[in-house]
Amino acid sequence: MSIKDDAISAHGGGELVDLKAPASERVGLRKHAEGLVQAPLSARDLADLEMLASGAFTPLTGFMTEADYVRSRDDMRLANGTPWSIPITLGVEEALARSLKPGQEVALVAENGAPLAIQRVTDIFQVDRSREAEAVFGTAEDAHPGARNVTSTPPWCLGGTVTLIDDIPGRTFLEYRLEPRETRARFRELGWRKIVAFQTRNPTHRAHEYIQKAALEICDGFLLHPLVGETKSDDVPAAIRMKTYKVLLEFYYPKGRAMLSVMPAHMRYGGPREAILHAIIRRNYGCTHFIVGRDHAGVGNYYGTYDAQKMFERFGRDEIGITPLMFENTFYCSKCLGMASYKTCPHTDADRLLLSGTKVREMLRAGQAPPPEYTRPEIAAILVEAMKESR
Repeated sequence: MSIKDDAISAHGGGELVDLKAPASERVGLRKHAEGLVQAPLSARDLADLEMLASGAFTPLTGFMTEADYVRSRDDMRLANGTPWSIPITLGVEEALARSLKPGQEVALVAENGAPLAIQRVTDIFQVDRSREAEAVFGTAEDAHPGARNVTSTPPWCLGGTVTLIDDIPGRTFLEYRLEPRETRARFRELGWRKIVAFQTRNPTHRAHEYIQKAALEICDGFLLHPLVGETKSDDVPAAIRMKTYKVLLEFYYPKGRAMLSVMPAHMRYGGPREAILHAIIRRNYGCTHFIVGRDHAGVGNYYGTYDAQKMFERFGRDEIGITPLMFENTFYCSKCLGMASYKTCPHTDADRLLLSGTKVREMLRAGQAPPPEYTRPEIAAILVEAMKESR
């Protein structure tokens, strides 16, 4: 069955991009790459390369050219008008950039110098990283982790198509690392036509579970799709989070209607703009619906509670190509005797369990499990034990 037979097309209206060299050609291409100028890749570049090669960043066929970069930065679109909210660039040192010419091939190499991909350079351009950070994140402050990552990236960029010639090193959770073609195939096997995805970089608490199950009421299947690339140092490590996700799906979700798969992208903490990118990516993975809750992809106090939801209003109904499901803040209400939101609960904050992430981390550090109204006891036990081991 082709991609066109799926419930949802790839972003841009075409088929998924595939930037992987055939296995039969890889030995020859790796030998060819040994004679090319080398461009080193950072951990974030590696994550972007994996997303590009698998088709998760469809319709991109490589790191952005200047025309795509400028329009993505300023208008949240590619040069041809396709929505794309965050630039995907390959930053290199000035000396390397000045040594190259358009049309030249370069080897994209890992930290140990091993070639992973070949890029045909079509554009060599310089950007203003502070301006980029301001446009994407609303700030260029170092206190914002996404802005800091951008402003610390070299301003010279190499744009052009890439061909992956070797496996990305250091890949984890291989059992759950399904690429877009694989998730689409799995959805077909399960008979799912309406699939809702949930983006997360945190353990799942009861509020998340509530909105996930509310979405599942109107969809055939649920994709729990945690991001396992680079995150902030104080975020819960991916290995711990994965333990909690497995417990949740094993004991609290119906078999055959929920699936766990990881996304290798790194976290940009881009708030509203990253919400759009996350939706586009899940469309490429084959999902028809995408949950957008409070402060999606936010950090600190940089974004309003529902700014990410409002960002979807800037695009036509069919432009993103995936249906956003908007949810307000949810909580346990002692008078409702269950989970609720401001839309459904008539009571006051005095009746609601509103624990902040900071408060929960304080409890875990003290060896205290958050109450079951906040998180499932099995998940709380995993987090308490992980906090003890990290001391």
